[in-house]
Amino acid sequence: MNGKKVLFCSPLMADMAQVVTAGADIAQAKIDWEVFHDGWPNLFIRDIRGYRGYDAYFLAAFRKPADIFAQLGVIYALPRYEVGSLTIFLPFFSTGTMERIEKEGEIATAMSLARMLDAIPDGGPGFGRPRVVIYDIHALGQRFYFHNVLPRLETAIPLLLPKLDELKRNGEEAQIAFPDSGAQKRLGILFQDFEQIICTKIREGDKRIVRIKEGDPAGRHVVIIDDLVQTGGTLIECCRALRSRGAMKVSAFATHGIFPNGSWHKFIDAPESEAFDNFWLTDSCPRTAKRVDGRKPFRILSLAPLIRDSILNDNV
Repeated sequence: MNGKKVLFCSPLMADMAQVVTAGADIAQAKIDWEVFHDGWPNLFIRDIRGYRGYDAYFLAAFRKPADIFAQLGVIYALPRYEVGSLTIFLPFFSTGTMERIEKEGEIATAMSLARMLDAIPDGGPGFGRPRVVIYDIHALGQRFYFHNVLPRLETAIPLLLPKLDELKRNGEEAQIAFPDSGAQKRLGILFQDFEQIICTKIREGDKRIVRIKEGDPAGRHVVIIDDLVQTGGTLIECCRALRSRGAMKVSAFATHGIFPNGSWHKFIDAPESEAFDNFWLTDSCPRTAKRVDGRKPFRILSLAPLIRDSILNDNV
């Protein structure tokens, strides 16, 4: 390794990559992401020989299955072009919620995606093992799905903490809530200086209703924390439960905003019982982030500063 750094990225992460490299001693590689007439990728890395010996970083977005193949093609090629090391930033591990097999015939696709990353080929002398950095993975045990690649599990919570300090300066000291015990076990340790509320789902007839299991939100600004949000139904139920118990305001933070089929619309102009004062998301899912950015109550917190610091400090 010669101490020089270069960042490669998927087309979806181009805006974030530009922020990461701006004013920093990090080269930004250019890739032609073309497509043949039959629909398969036609890829070309410009000036690839010029990055021999560089510490290479790839900013990936595996949000949809169609996104994955072309990016893996580039990732697999980089060790063969003798980069000095390779680190993949994969902010959202998209198959992370499918990590358990509870009945015969189910497929743990989280392990399948880990195997694809494990197939990164060896590089030249001194290359070492490739590394993958994931933010707020859904289940910590998924680190053991990787064998060739070294996983590093990070959190985006540092992006939220200044926002909580801002609430405190405005006289609204935050109280933290979790939608279930699993989220509290994963993330509660990061909020030891805050009072915590734990919600739970109970069955009433044919319905599953959210209730407060521990804590009192009365008169407080409660911020619900989770690693990801899909349709948002659970968060809305949590909001109702918190408001029914006297919460003054309710906000939410999720690292990964999935929102299939435009389900984020339900948070726009919601009735008072379901209204969020703020809904903070990161740009780990760039398509969603662009759609909701600037629409109240959504606020986007970019992962770029965290990724930039990791590259510059080479602490990945």
